[in-house]
Amino acid sequence: MAHIVIVGASTGGMPAAYEIRDTLGPGHRLTVVNPSDTFSFVPSNPWVAVGWRKRSDTCFPIAPYLKKRDIDFIAQAVTEIQPDDNKVLLADGQQLSYDYLVIATGPKLAFDEIEGFGPHGNTESICTIDHAEKAHESWQKFVADPGPIVVGATQGASCFGPAYEFAFIMDADLRKRRLRSKVPMTYVTSEPYIGHLGLGGVGDSKTMLESELRQHHVKWICNAKVLRVEPGKMFVAEHDEKGEVIREHELPFKYSMMLPAFKGVDAVAKVGDKLVNPRGFVKVDEFQRNPAWKNIYSVGVCIAIPPVEATPVPTGTPKTGYMIESMVTAVAHNIRDDIAGKPVSERGTWNAICLADMGDTGIAFVAIPQIPPRNVTWMKKGKWVHLGKVAYEKYFLRKMKKGSSDPIYEKYLLKALGITRLQEEPKSKVG
Repeated sequence: MAHIVIVGASTGGMPAAYEIRDTLGPGHRLTVVNPSDTFSFVPSNPWVAVGWRKRSDTCFPIAPYLKKRDIDFIAQAVTEIQPDDNKVLLADGQQLSYDYLVIATGPKLAFDEIEGFGPHGNTESICTIDHAEKAHESWQKFVADPGPIVVGATQGASCFGPAYEFAFIMDADLRKRRLRSKVPMTYVTSEPYIGHLGLGGVGDSKTMLESELRQHHVKWICNAKVLRVEPGKMFVAEHDEKGEVIREHELPFKYSMMLPAFKGVDAVAKVGDKLVNPRGFVKVDEFQRNPAWKNIYSVGVCIAIPPVEATPVPTGTPKTGYMIESMVTAVAHNIRDDIAGKPVSERGTWNAICLADMGDTGIAFVAIPQIPPRNVTWMKKGKWVHLGKVAYEKYFLRKMKKGSSDPIYEKYLLKALGITRLQEEPKSKVG
């Protein structure tokens, strides 16, 4: 019997637990460790921030649902990983021994890299449910006394989609309140151009998103580096293609939400450079294994992926939902094969399907694979995307409660569209 420990229980860790259980069957022990005892559907946080959702709509207790699948759960933070001894240490003093470790922690939010930045400073965040609820409290005060908004993503950020999404959701909420005419809005981003998304663009994303920002009367500043944030004022340096500062902006605001850069969480980062890169992200090979410790796997936002391209102001590469699910499937199959003494061979496709809500309409894109060069790339707009995002929220929450990470109908529907989780071309065999 193997013991598989999964660190993290968000949109990477929960599907990993279910899929590993499905793939390995009942003969092995699974333990999930997470600082919180609650699962939160992070993509719904923009809706929470404007009051379109409540915590109870997007969160549920983890333990009862994992228990139904014979998966142990410990609501504790991991304080240390000891890879040479195959152990993880927990905040309450527990020690867990493992045969396989799956790191799915998500990121550490690097608010401290900019003076005055973040929910403990002068800007809001939608990165966690707690942050989203605080952002909603501030939003209620804002709509009572509106003024300028600054929204976007800072230098080093890799998650740009939610920044666009939140800009349009705020716009839609203000229009419903008949307040939009009182709110100048500026989109500030480290991207070299609108619609870059950390991916070098997807289809016609540049033209489409620029058009949407114009139609919604949102000004923008690209190649932007946030220098510091004071109460009601953001200081931004705008750069040219060579990375030289061409203009400095002093942007007043009454409400601001800026997405931060990510780092690896402390317990993982302090293991050292055999496990992580300089930002603390887990190094993995094409099979999602750490090169130094072959019984450590990692999925999701916490893995190390180099930027798609060099940009004048640093940007990262996003890890989107379906891309993460393809990593999960590869890990489950490779752990199964390693236990059986077979060479691991499965690689995730890293295909991307993204639905970005815009309040009453939305933009969808498919990128196969997510990182260019791509075999398929397209982006479409329509009310169907908004409806699809709402439906997906309900579907994913139901899937996590039911305990199935890859329902058969989802598998065949996506396969009919040419979207699969595992690469099907001939694979090199590595032991």
